[in-house]
Amino acid sequence: MLAIVLGIVLGLFLGEPIVRVFATFNGLFSQLLGFLIPLIIIGLVTPAIGEIGRTAGKLLLVSIAIAYADTVFCGVLSYGVGQLCFPAMVGQVATTGVEGASGNIAPYFQLQIPPIVDIMAALIFSFISGICIAYCQLPTLKAGAQEFREVVTRTIHYLIIPLLPLYIFGIFLSMTFTGQVWHILSVFSRVILIIFALHIFVLLYQYVVAGVVVHRNPLRLLWNMLPAYMTALGTSSSAATIPVTLRQTIKNGVSEDIAGFCIPLGATIHMSGSVLKIVSCALAICLLQGIPYNFGIFLHFILMLCVVMVAAPGVPGGSIMAALAPLASILGFTPDQQALMITLYIAMDSFGTACNVTGDGAIALLISKIYEKKHD
Repeated sequence: MLAIVLGIVLGLFLGEPIVRVFATFNGLFSQLLGFLIPLIIIGLVTPAIGEIGRTAGKLLLVSIAIAYADTVFCGVLSYGVGQLCFPAMVGQVATTGVEGASGNIAPYFQLQIPPIVDIMAALIFSFISGICIAYCQLPTLKAGAQEFREVVTRTIHYLIIPLLPLYIFGIFLSMTFTGQVWHILSVFSRVILIIFALHIFVLLYQYVVAGVVVHRNPLRLLWNMLPAYMTALGTSSSAATIPVTLRQTIKNGVSEDIAGFCIPLGATIHMSGSVLKIVSCALAICLLQGIPYNFGIFLHFILMLCVVMVAAPGVPGGSIMAALAPLASILGFTPDQQALMITLYIAMDSFGTACNVTGDGAIALLISKIYEKKHD
């Protein structure tokens, strides 16, 4: 948030030579991101899929099906509400020719860093490798995937995340200098309000469904999860919030065994708030910049996004990093458009995480009821 404010304020006063310095940095950082995206997918998705398979069983399959269906529903809901509301919000802004985040500012120099492997190839490789690790005895491949995940995680934590504020500053500095920022902010301030409203609706519907199934007051159940929601706001990490989510889920009447199974799993595969946010922002950028799309393209994007989200919960901001692959390969987002996505997502990251972990408690209630019926 500080980077956004400083970028807007200083963009009104700084001259072009200084703005070009940051445009040069942003160009280099975009190239680095493009190089890292396939490696992030391989490093995070492969072991995530492999580790889910360690507890294979009917209860696992039911949990995955419920979590995936709910996440897809939230993505489709976000698209539907966006289609209803965003065109009127964008209005004439889309016709003013809003360009990329770097505008017309030319960097002093450029450096090409081509990725080692194509994004789609990285996704397919990750799925195949993860499934093989999950269902075959491959200890060497499993250990290698886990070690490579550590490399990727540390790269994100110690290189990408610390540089993101400077990257975001450069984006808004360039947009302010070229006069684009007010168009962008006028649209996205309203988009963010709709996203927050959708988060509230999603949590209410999740707990109404859970409350009906378990015959409990849904508002009381949701109120009991408030400590987990608040913890996620502070940590921006589903994984870091697991202890609190687990405690509050047990408080809602879920057995320790079921809660201990569902909550860590949900922190890995149930990313409804994050997907909701990413889909809304992506749709708004498509409308702003005239990127062609239809429901079929976005459904493809949502289905793929809900799969790659399994890579996200270990690292704050990891959701948008994992989402860069389908954004580029399916929606065709350029580095500048990906930069806008990163900026918007990071600015409200913790709210999506809070929605994710709070929803995990609702899924645990459903699984608990299913388990009880199975053993009656």
